[in-house]
Amino acid sequence: MTIRTEFPHPIVEHEDMGIVLPDGCRLSARVWMPEDAEARPVPAVLEYIPYRKRDGTLPRDEMMHPYMAGHGYACVRVDMRGNGDSEGLMTDEYTQQEMDDAVAVIDWLSQQAWCSGAVGMMGKSWGGFNCLQAAFNQPPALKAVISVCSTTDRFADDIHYKGGCLLGENFGWGAVMLSFSSRPPDPVLRPDWRRMWMERLESEPWLAPRWAALQERGAFWKHGSVGEDYARMQTPVLIWGGWADNYMNTVAHLVENVPAPCKGIVGPWVHQYPHTAVPGPQVGFLQEALRWWDRWLKGIPNGAEDDPAYRVWMMDSAPPDASAKARPGHWVAEAEWPSPRVSRQVLTLGASRGAGTSQGYLGLGETGNLQVTIATPQHLGLRAGEFFPMGLNAEMPGDQREDDALSVCFDADVLEAGLDLLGAAEVRLRLSSDRPLGFVVARLCDVAPEGASVRIAHGMLNLCHRGSMERPAPMVPGQTVEVAFRLDQMAYRLAPGHRLRLALSNSYWPFVWPSPAAGRLTLTGGSLTLPVHQGSGDEWTPPPAEHAAPWKHRVIRAGKTRRCIEEDLITGTVALVVEDDLGDAENLTHGLCSGETMSERWEIRPDDPLSARAVHVWEQRLSRGDWSVRTRAEAEMTGTADTLRMTAVLRAWEGEALVFERHWDDRVDRRHV
Repeated sequence: MTIRTEFPHPIVEHEDMGIVLPDGCRLSARVWMPEDAEARPVPAVLEYIPYRKRDGTLPRDEMMHPYMAGHGYACVRVDMRGNGDSEGLMTDEYTQQEMDDAVAVIDWLSQQAWCSGAVGMMGKSWGGFNCLQAAFNQPPALKAVISVCSTTDRFADDIHYKGGCLLGENFGWGAVMLSFSSRPPDPVLRPDWRRMWMERLESEPWLAPRWAALQERGAFWKHGSVGEDYARMQTPVLIWGGWADNYMNTVAHLVENVPAPCKGIVGPWVHQYPHTAVPGPQVGFLQEALRWWDRWLKGIPNGAEDDPAYRVWMMDSAPPDASAKARPGHWVAEAEWPSPRVSRQVLTLGASRGAGTSQGYLGLGETGNLQVTIATPQHLGLRAGEFFPMGLNAEMPGDQREDDALSVCFDADVLEAGLDLLGAAEVRLRLSSDRPLGFVVARLCDVAPEGASVRIAHGMLNLCHRGSMERPAPMVPGQTVEVAFRLDQMAYRLAPGHRLRLALSNSYWPFVWPSPAAGRLTLTGGSLTLPVHQGSGDEWTPPPAEHAAPWKHRVIRAGKTRRCIEEDLITGTVALVVEDDLGDAENLTHGLCSGETMSERWEIRPDDPLSARAVHVWEQRLSRGDWSVRTRAEAEMTGTADTLRMTAVLRAWEGEALVFERHWDDRVDRRHV
């Protein structure tokens, strides 16, 4: 990693540039631009998110935006309405108001004296979502976007539902936003900070039950899903993803479907920007971004439009490691996607052939008399990892052996020559259920000779959604149906001597919220279709990772993280416990001290899906001199056979005085989950 401190253009910074929207709401922007931009206008690059430029994303902002400004761009980091130092209130994610504000900001930027009139938009996660949404909305000044870790489908491929299954992180994300949005502006920038803070707290939404009530792919989820009409994507897109992140599917979807110039890059990374992300190798994301902006915002003929359509890090077999610092592999560059170098191989699920296999066999054209029951214990899935891992705190999938032992597994023969996979596998199953509500999870694993199991990809299907995501229908108990679903995209090379495993389950805690009853699926047939790549060597050499100087700060109190699995030997309850104390630090530039602490507990009994319970606690701290504030959000989720219950309490302190307290207690009907 190289830290750059000298750039072609000296820059100036504006810590609080006001952008007034058509309704009078003032957004706060932190802006870096070349010193002579007023005389020699430059393109603007917008990042527009709710995560607070003054403290939240400041460490990463200072490594990225000055770098790009030093190469001749005005980099504009905007706090969205109702967040950070911006006025107004935020009611939900990706609202029409949010999108309209983005279009207004882009238009405002294009008209500034220091802007050439061309605007680009970039972002990761929320910012990756809304820059795709901005491209979908086609503001005239928006000439290109760079999106990292985002989605094209808010129902099928986001943190709320997957394959129609209600994700545990739907609740977790609601708790996160309850905490994140509870913080006030910085009094140094907003003298009326307290009034703004109280308005935010009074209007704070508890979003988890709202999202959980929307159990089909309706208008709410289609709004903001750019896959609804790819033809509207007329703006050039550079899209990035990571195999350790759960937004890995977006890259292939966009490259395949967007009519505008679109290039995709997927590395081994977690939910971070690729120049700082683990597992390595890290790459020169900022140099690649600069190349994209130069081509589409400045019109420099650098050939970016002729780059390979799809560049991916094909990971090699390696021992399982939930905190992997690096993943061995090589870069594959596909000139087009779908690739003519990928063929489809169909393996049939067959009855066990005896020694060396699990409950079943995975092979060519062999079925046997398959009659297998899938009735897995509720605590299966404790090593699934986070929906979007952020770093090295055992957040990635670990050794799958324990989950495999609880699953119904189909093993292929030991590989003699290895196997390269690139794309999405598809599972087809013939099954019946003894319950109207239920789901099935498929994990594709790489099993080493000594038995270690690495998850290559996973996928799932809520059986109510077997025919339609828009119009789900309960299963008819005892009735056999054919279902099909895709696993996540992958790029993986299995080593000779390893074997491929398909593991099936109807529980996956806490990744998926359990069904209301411990059902039994009867499997009588099925197949696995693999995307087999013809093989390749190293086909791309990315630039090395570099960034601008990191933020100047002082650690007041170091953080620490704990992640463990607990078992109560009396009650039988099994729990995943996460405690993440980020400590406290002082910003040496403007003096604001900030800190954050969170804890999660996901508990369940193996024999009882209604024992599922999640408890999350988040604390936020801000101070400077004699001024200090603190907020604490506590949330809990449980369920009965008919309803899901989500409670929350939000408290806020000014100094030692409690100045706000609010409670929520919501119940959601279990129609399809």
